[in-house]
Amino acid sequence: MRLHDLKPRPGAKHRRKRLGQGESSGHGKTSGRGGKGQTARSGSSIRIGFEGGQMPLIRRIPKRGFNNARFTTRYLPVNIGSLNTFVDGVRVDEALLRQGGLVNGNGDGVKILGNGELTRKLVVCANAFSASAKTKIEAVGGKCEVVTRRQPVTKQG
Repeated sequence: MRLHDLKPRPGAKHRRKRLGQGESSGHGKTSGRGGKGQTARSGSSIRIGFEGGQMPLIRRIPKRGFNNARFTTRYLPVNIGSLNTFVDGVRVDEALLRQGGLVNGNGDGVKILGNGELTRKLVVCANAFSASAKTKIEAVGGKCEVVTRRQPVTKQG
């Protein structure tokens, strides 16, 4: 096979819909825009949820109840198998994990999960450990240190 033999897969390419090419084309007269009005004009776009100036449904219904999602703790997961990149006896904390590229993004801390096998004796400092990860670390002779994250101080008033 050569470069000139390459073709897109069947069905991957479509002909452009040619609008306004006469009534028998199926896309003549109004060119698929329906009748008259705002949506028939060029450049028209109405945002999602807009109801023509009427108060939208999402703003009409009462907002009630409590949503706990705002207060959940979101840990950044690290599998135990990926900790084998560090040498024996090293103290592995969040800064070292970020430096090694095992953790990135924002979260409320790091949680060590038990997927994989650990072959090194490490001192692992994290905000949370799964039960299987804790047993695997201690089975190799390592230590698990739970670090509590300091909560940001908020003004009350």
